[in-house]
Amino acid sequence: MAVPVLDLKRQYNQIRKEVENSIAEIFESQHFILGKNGALLEEETAKYLRAKNCIGCASGTDAILLSLRAMDLQEGEGVITTSFTFFATAGAIHNARGVPFFVDIDPETFNVSPARLKEFLETKCDKVNDGVIHKETGKKIRIFLPVHLYGLPCEMDEIQSICKEYNLKILEDSCQAFGSQYKGKKVGTFGEASAFSFFPTKNLGGAGDGGIISTESESLANRLKKLRVHGSERRYYHDEIGYNSRLDELQAAVLRIKLKYLDEWNSKRAVIAELYRKELGNVQEVKTPASPSHSKHIYHQFVIRAKKRDELKKYLDEKGVGNMIYYPVPLHLQVCFGFLGYKKGDLPETEKAADEVLALPMFAELKEEEVKEAA
Repeated sequence: MAVPVLDLKRQYNQIRKEVENSIAEIFESQHFILGKNGALLEEETAKYLRAKNCIGCASGTDAILLSLRAMDLQEGEGVITTSFTFFATAGAIHNARGVPFFVDIDPETFNVSPARLKEFLETKCDKVNDGVIHKETGKKIRIFLPVHLYGLPCEMDEIQSICKEYNLKILEDSCQAFGSQYKGKKVGTFGEASAFSFFPTKNLGGAGDGGIISTESESLANRLKKLRVHGSERRYYHDEIGYNSRLDELQAAVLRIKLKYLDEWNSKRAVIAELYRKELGNVQEVKTPASPSHSKHIYHQFVIRAKKRDELKKYLDEKGVGNMIYYPVPLHLQVCFGFLGYKKGDLPETEKAADEVLALPMFAELKEEEVKEAA
């Protein structure tokens, strides 16, 4: 039996009529940019996250980039993050004129290790009033960017404590984690700001690119609203140089519909994850993902570890079982970041994970027999 790694058509079939009606209304209005649906989506996502403000933008990548700009990242300043994540995390830091500094991950969760973060700050940095100075490069660091990878929240209590001690601001990369919770609190509400992606494959995905930023700060929200429209608060008057990064009405309309079903879909993913764990429980060659009791994992991906990962992938490919490697090359070893000076062996847990991880089929409409076939 062939099993797809993802099948968005099944989801669309559940909401087809609602989507068609909503899209038709937009075309009748001919209002495509910064309209009613965009404003309502911002209100509804803020209510869902229990955040004070949400600001729509063109993508999850832009959500990180705009947030860094709004948080006053200066040219040449450092931002600490993980190397085991999608490229956009560090790409946005670079494009915001910053410099990524990578710390290693926790091998159980794949998220950044608070212990490694603490070690980096203690041994490689000097504390100053508004951040730290990296000893070797002399670069100032004021921002830490944790990534809630695959839909599992980072250990935010430890991270917040460390960042408070070292005067670092937190920008959450929640692009894979809309709906995840840490100790009963939604991710996206722990830092100065948080970036979310609405790429179609996400748990809450649009019909194209899209993103949103949550923040408790009114001043940050106001600046983000300016930055997404070329740095302008009043048309044709520009206070700073911004971007063209607006979430269009078509995306907002689709997302508003899907948001109503998100908790149901995420719950179904959790049931599928438990079925995988049951089916794979006696398979010593693979390790299923961690799911700490104090966190709500939304399983954007169900990622196993296998020492013979490449052989397993080849076998699944031959059987028609969808699978993906997220991510085969850590960011610190990407050719484009060679100028940063990292080398193989610098982040051992990250590099080991890149050699062993494999994502199995995971979406809310996956059938029980498909899960058993994949397992």
